[in-house]
Amino acid sequence: MFAFKTLQKILLLLMVHLICSRNISYAQDTLSTATPDKAPGKIFKAEPFRATMLAVAFPGLGQIYNRKFWKVPFVYAGFGGLAFFVSFNGSNYNKFMKAYQDFIDLVPETDSYIPIVRYAEPSVYDPVRHPDTYEPSEASWVRDGLLRQVDYFKKYRDLSYIGFAVWYLVTILDANVDASLFNYDISDNLDLDVAPVQMSMSGQAGIGVNMCLRVTF
Repeated sequence: MFAFKTLQKILLLLMVHLICSRNISYAQDTLSTATPDKAPGKIFKAEPFRATMLAVAFPGLGQIYNRKFWKVPFVYAGFGGLAFFVSFNGSNYNKFMKAYQDFIDLVPETDSYIPIVRYAEPSVYDPVRHPDTYEPSEASWVRDGLLRQVDYFKKYRDLSYIGFAVWYLVTILDANVDASLFNYDISDNLDLDVAPVQMSMSGQAGIGVNMCLRVTF
């Protein structure tokens, strides 16, 4: 439930970001360069909103749309690793929770904790199956140990869910940033000069700074 609420907050922040970035994206520099598409005569221009929506719809589609094919294996490797940790921690949490519940109940047939507690015989720590021979200190130690394992795997199971949601957000933001920067010109054809310039302020002479951007075709 906590991981689901966290994912809802992340998606809400993402939608606010999309609304703002879509309005700003139309004000980009018109002198930016574009990467030719495979078909001759066509020029590909990445749209941040479309790249983001594709990444939201299915992980990796935004990177494919941006022509960043090499990023797709990393996207799915991250999801695969996090899915493994979710499965590993979740299965161990269920196992130790079942063992803890079986240990504290009063039903002798529920003994899933016996394969887990291997350091001693059940006659030493089991008050239900061996009420005459068990030691209370050993029973308390086993009960607390099982509960610690339950808390441990529950914590890391929840963190794995949160990591899954965060990685999903990272892939979406990566697609958005790649598309936003796709059409910016960073070639050697751009040149920026900073030079002093004389200015007139209220009838008095003054000196200011002039910036000049030149584009070489």
